[in-house]
Amino acid sequence: MPKFARKAGVFFIRHRLQVVFSIFSLLIILFVLFPLAKIVFLSDKTALWQSLKDITVIKSILLTLYAALITAVIGFILGVPFAFILARYDFPLKGVVDGLINLPIVVPHTAAGIALLFVFGRNFLLGKWFDSIGVHFVDSLAGIIIAMLFVSVPFLVNSARDGFRKVDVRLENVARTLGASPWQVFRRVTFPLAWRSILAGTLMMFARGISEFGAVIILTYYPMVTSVLIYERFASYGLTQAVPIAAILIIICALIFIGFRLFLQRDKKRD
Repeated sequence: MPKFARKAGVFFIRHRLQVVFSIFSLLIILFVLFPLAKIVFLSDKTALWQSLKDITVIKSILLTLYAALITAVIGFILGVPFAFILARYDFPLKGVVDGLINLPIVVPHTAAGIALLFVFGRNFLLGKWFDSIGVHFVDSLAGIIIAMLFVSVPFLVNSARDGFRKVDVRLENVARTLGASPWQVFRRVTFPLAWRSILAGTLMMFARGISEFGAVIILTYYPMVTSVLIYERFASYGLTQAVPIAAILIIICALIFIGFRLFLQRDKKRD
């Protein structure tokens, strides 16, 4: 047996678990990346350029990013306090509440859109009330935002909750013994120590909002976010018109995640 083959055999025997798990990991990576890469790199470059110059596509992308950003801000304002309560306080049915916040993740998003329609539609209680003050959720930016918020806020809450749980309670207690108020402890101790998890959850919420389709199309077909526009172009014209827009959206999402990872890595090196 050749020397190289013997060494390879010895390595495999010693590191069987690592080798097997690495193979499975590679399969998952290829399963995720290959379809996305094929859309991006094998798209018709002329069609891709035409889509980038299409005012409808540009408006749709800007609308999607704008709505997802507003959604992330609202989720941050409401979700961070909720995550802190879940991490620090005990109350009746806490386990149930902790589980319910994840319900939008498992509920089919078309069903989520119908559920939101039954609450915020013009013929229903909250919809009528908001309609009386000039706020409409059907076929409007507000409808896009609540659809995105409903399906994406669990990502922020879960990440922020886990971040708060990692903060040593003893550090908070020391700050209180030094005379800090609960708000000062949160602002100067707890939040700074959990900010990476909060930022990660906020970004996940932002990205999930960008990709949302099911709930948005039920509640707000117009104005079209990019995911709905891709569906509309596919249904009307086929893959030729849908693929370039999908490629653009994939590139935008990839740039967001790569930028975020680079930022976190650089920040960790500073620490």
